[in-house]
Amino acid sequence: MKKQFYLTPEGLAELKTEHEQLVSKRAEIAEEIASARSQGDLAENAEYHAAKEEQGRNEIRIEEIEHILHNAELITAPKNDNKIRLGSTVKLTGEGGKAKQFQVVGTVEADPLNGKISDESPIGKALIGKKEGEAVEIKTPTETTSYVIAHIS
Repeated sequence: MKKQFYLTPEGLAELKTEHEQLVSKRAEIAEEIASARSQGDLAENAEYHAAKEEQGRNEIRIEEIEHILHNAELITAPKNDNKIRLGSTVKLTGEGGKAKQFQVVGTVEADPLNGKISDESPIGKALIGKKEGEAVEIKTPTETTSYVIAHIS
C-alpha cells in the first residue's frame, strides 16, 4: 500500500522549488564529472569520486521528492468545527501562563524547532481531534505537561 504524504500549500511549493533546483543542478554535476574524468586515472581521482557521490545524492533526493509529490495530498483549510486537524494552528496555555503555538502538519513538513509538528508525533497525536477549551496532556520522552487549548485557527 502506498503511503500518502500530507502537505500544506507552502510545503508543496517548497518541495517543487527544491526539485527544480536539484534537476537544474544535474548539468553542473555532469560538467564536474567530465572535467574530473579528463584529468586521467580515475582510480585515484578524488574529484571524480566526489562528483559521482554528489550525483548519487542528488539523484536519490530527486527520486525521493518525486515519490512524495506523486503521493501527496494537499492539506486544505481546516473545517470551522473548532477541532484540531491537519493544517490547524493551535495556541496552548500551560501552568503559569506558559504559552506555546504549533501548526499540525504531515511528516514531510515537520519542523519542531519552528513550531511545525507532525500529526504522527506524540504532541500531534495528543492534539488531533481536540476542541478549544479542552485540556490536553502532552507526553514527551522527558516530561508530561498539561495545557489548555486556547485557540485553533
